[in-house]
Amino acid sequence: MNSDDGGRRAIDGREALAAARLQLLVATRHRLVLHLPLLGSEDYGNDAELAELRRIATSGRRADIRILLHDPAAALREGHRLVGLFQRLSSAIAIRTPVEDVDRQRTGAWLANDTGGYLYLPDPSQPQGRMALADRPAQVPLLLQFDEIWERSARASELQALDL
Repeated sequence: MNSDDGGRRAIDGREALAAARLQLLVATRHRLVLHLPLLGSEDYGNDAELAELRRIATSGRRADIRILLHDPAAALREGHRLVGLFQRLSSAIAIRTPVEDVDRQRTGAWLANDTGGYLYLPDPSQPQGRMALADRPAQVPLLLQFDEIWERSARASELQALDL
């Protein structure tokens, strides 16, 4: 990998995808966005990924993890570990659900962090896509699209922990 290519590379296969996710989480300082039309049981749920998400969420005043999850009820039903982390750290992690058809039809999944890194999967059911460790020009459209969807989305209230 060239030092001036921003760490850009194609992702193909589950192992490469898991390694890319972890590498981008490790590189994140305080802010992270995730657009997840589909949240597979192995996505963002292993010990190393959850430890990095916890580190980011507890990284100080600027900590901000925003997640757009198309089917939060399924994540709750399946007991996805990301839901438990969200419930424990809801001051730094926000989860919303797209409500408009135009947003729900966006099938691509992506992660974008505050160091210019991103991971993009055109079809989240397939472990193929692209990533970069530091490529802000390629990351900007993902961030803009995320912010647009975020503004039109509803809080995933079904994921809130019940205070009994």
